[in-house]
Amino acid sequence: MKRSFKWRFRILSAAIPVLATQLSLAALPVTVDGEPLPSLAPLLEQVTPSVVNVYTRTRVRVRSPLMEDPFFRRFFNFPDTPRERVSQSLGSGVIVDAAEGFVLTNNHVIAGADDISITLADGRSFEAKVIGTDPDTDLAMVRIPAEDLQALQFADSSQLRVGDFVVAVGNPFGLGQTVTSGIVSALGRAGFRGLEFQNFIQTDASINPGNSGGALINLRGELVGINSAIFTPSGGNVGIGFAIPSAMARYVMAQLSEFGEVRRGTLGISVQDLTADLAVALDLQKGQGVLVSEVAEGSAAEKAGLQAGDAIRTIDSYTVRSAQEFHNLEGQFPVGETLALQIVRDQSEKTLKVKVEELQSLDGGEVDARLAGTRFEELPLKARSSGIKGVLISGLEPDSQLGRSGFRLGDIVTGCNRMTIQNLNEFKDVISAVRGSLFLEILRGGKGYVVRVD
Repeated sequence: MKRSFKWRFRILSAAIPVLATQLSLAALPVTVDGEPLPSLAPLLEQVTPSVVNVYTRTRVRVRSPLMEDPFFRRFFNFPDTPRERVSQSLGSGVIVDAAEGFVLTNNHVIAGADDISITLADGRSFEAKVIGTDPDTDLAMVRIPAEDLQALQFADSSQLRVGDFVVAVGNPFGLGQTVTSGIVSALGRAGFRGLEFQNFIQTDASINPGNSGGALINLRGELVGINSAIFTPSGGNVGIGFAIPSAMARYVMAQLSEFGEVRRGTLGISVQDLTADLAVALDLQKGQGVLVSEVAEGSAAEKAGLQAGDAIRTIDSYTVRSAQEFHNLEGQFPVGETLALQIVRDQSEKTLKVKVEELQSLDGGEVDARLAGTRFEELPLKARSSGIKGVLISGLEPDSQLGRSGFRLGDIVTGCNRMTIQNLNEFKDVISAVRGSLFLEILRGGKGYVVRVD
């Protein structure tokens, strides 16, 4: 193998002068029929100053197993305090507000970081402050104290079509700002674990580790998506990358800048995909709406007259093709906004006006002192549409009794002392009726557990 490698190296080396001569004789023309050749360079000169590199540092305390043994700790004079290990990671970001210094990136790029550093295309570096994060969409926004910034303009990602040319800009593998190009391969991709709202743009523009949080732009230099993930069997790019649509990113950005979090509402219904059989029965085509499977009592949908069995075709002129798409749209409208729902009932079309209501939540301490420091709220649509019943733990103080008992954010309480819990009202009634220890039944990652709380 070693001899073969040298032979190939010599052949390649000898070919260089020949290739150079051929290239000099066959250089690309500057123009064709008097017209300059197309180039992305003028576009990128306007765009690349808006894309930044993100570097994070996370301090993790580690302790050797030997340090847990008092004999070894005393005999070898081990310090009693754990050592500190610094973990570093990298990603990309997009300047979305030059005046405020707002930079949009992925939540997974900065999650848990102690220090966040932003390096601009001109070489300047700044320490960043987190404005807010939204794990449900994998988006986060930070602020840098910088002047003379250039923000990217948002495009309407709903106008994207499969086949449109796009360009990805980011910091793959920490190499520095890198540009790749491709097309939109598919739209509306979903089915990824850990994300509540999914409507990904799929592209074959090369996206690699480090590109997360970078920009996906159209040929007008407008932001159409935030690069977020890749599908890969090997860890590298295979031409299947995913970006969060700019429409979703813009809504999240507005919420984070105003509240520091995303405040989503609900219509109070559960929906399911419209199967072929159901579509025939309703005189619709498959993929032309979603079926209402349940309407919560006292919800905005019930007040508006929506019924189980109705087929919803559009929300405020947005066409609904699947339960996931309905879920994305429901989470995109602010609390208090009134939406026009076009429905089909008994083979006739109707339009109903429904107001987006805030998800009901409850401080556990109001029901039982042992639940203080824990916030419970109604389940989001995606969980309800999957047939899950219960209440969600949306806030948890580490020093609270549930925090010390091993509960986690995102746990779903489905029952207590062998009594089922379907919503917040039942949660209050069941907990109030218990005398003695609470045996809370929870759902976590598809598995059920029972935890005793005294």
